[in-house]
Amino acid sequence: MPELPEAETIVRGLRPHVEGRRIVRAEFYARRVSPDAPELLAGRQVIAVCRYGKQVLLCLDSGAFVLIKLGMTGALLWNGDPGPYTRARLDFEGGGTLLFDDIRQFGSLRLVQEPGGKLGPDPFEITAGDFAARLRSRNTQVKRALLDQSLVRGLGNIYTDEALFRAQIDPRARTRRLRRDRAQRLHSEIVTLLEEAIELRGSSISDYVDAQGQRGTFQARHQVYGKAGQPCPRCGTVIERIVIAQRGTHFCTGCQRR
Repeated sequence: MPELPEAETIVRGLRPHVEGRRIVRAEFYARRVSPDAPELLAGRQVIAVCRYGKQVLLCLDSGAFVLIKLGMTGALLWNGDPGPYTRARLDFEGGGTLLFDDIRQFGSLRLVQEPGGKLGPDPFEITAGDFAARLRSRNTQVKRALLDQSLVRGLGNIYTDEALFRAQIDPRARTRRLRRDRAQRLHSEIVTLLEEAIELRGSSISDYVDAQGQRGTFQARHQVYGKAGQPCPRCGTVIERIVIAQRGTHFCTGCQRR
């Protein structure tokens, strides 16, 4: 599932093509993905393209938003070729088309008045001190806490595993028992990791592509995610895989401490 770096990459790829332009026609091909009436978007101008956690927002001149959840296999493609998995199409004044493709239809495109959801702050907007306080106020496994979008928004399975490895924290560690300095270091590693991943246009593990249909390259820098059975690049211990919060979790028992 695309996470914060992938959503940010898509947003940056769409901005020069979409911002300031008017939608002249909208077509929705799957009610499960796009249940709204397409005529609600016709004539609306996109004044900004933003990211909200893992989601993409088209901010309209009416004050409403097109909220796009990519789900497992969703893709936003500028001037792509329509195909059997195209679920929505937005045509823009002066030429240009934005397609929403989604093979499994777990994503969605909705017209909303507010982004909604009880989501926490963006990792780039919260200070290390506030992050540490929020994390340590909980009493759960740290991996489970990071996946909870009410703590911070935008992190998923890939980047939680990679951030915990960089911070040398066992994903099973209890949040309430983490020292403040370790929690602050985790925030620092999260921010650095996300910046690096955005620079390399995200991680293409399966279906993710950017707005131009190109794969990301950050997967080449993954150190533990998907590496079960391989030696840890830091200490040589074999990387293990367990399940936390119904997610495969990859970590090193040798250098990630509770």
